[in-house]
Amino acid sequence: MKKLAEVLDPELNISIVDLGLIYGVKAKKDKVEITMTLTTIGCPLISLIDGEIKNKLGELGIREEDINIDLTFDPPWSMDKMSEKAKAMLGIG
Repeated sequence: MKKLAEVLDPELNISIVDLGLIYGVKAKKDKVEITMTLTTIGCPLISLIDGEIKNKLGELGIREEDINIDLTFDPPWSMDKMSEKAKAMLGIG
């Protein structure tokens, strides 16, 4: 989670963890499965976020082919999922 917190949303420049986009992380031996969402369905920035996740986890020695990112919109993202830090950065809450 610490490495995922270093991944910033390209538009908002806020951590994907603080935005509440990460729904779960499972590590099994050398494999990592991440369940996440996006702020909007069809967000064109998923490839940038995906690449940055793999880059940051690669710093831990995890190979790209051992990282599975499961994109879901159930439940849909809402601002309620954001951390207080993210809300403060956006001037809401």
